[in-house]
Amino acid sequence: MLLTMLVDLDHLLAQPMFDPCRCSIGFHPLHSYPAIALSVALLIHPKSRVIAIGLLMHMAIDGIDCLFSSQNCN
Repeated sequence: MLLTMLVDLDHLLAQPMFDPCRCSIGFHPLHSYPAIALSVALLIHPKSRVIAIGLLMHMAIDGIDCLFSSQNCN
């Protein structure tokens, strides 16, 4: 499950790489809605289920971060 943190490598493609007011969900390629849908689809197969849970937990945490970071960027 720790390897699912590698999904954050897509942040290296963004300019600027870090923006505290930017929500990563829907912005970065591996944080896009199709990528999240693929993670949900991975839940079906038992061998990929642990990876899917790790990716979905990562997206949930990033989503929570989006809620709180947007409050500080007004």
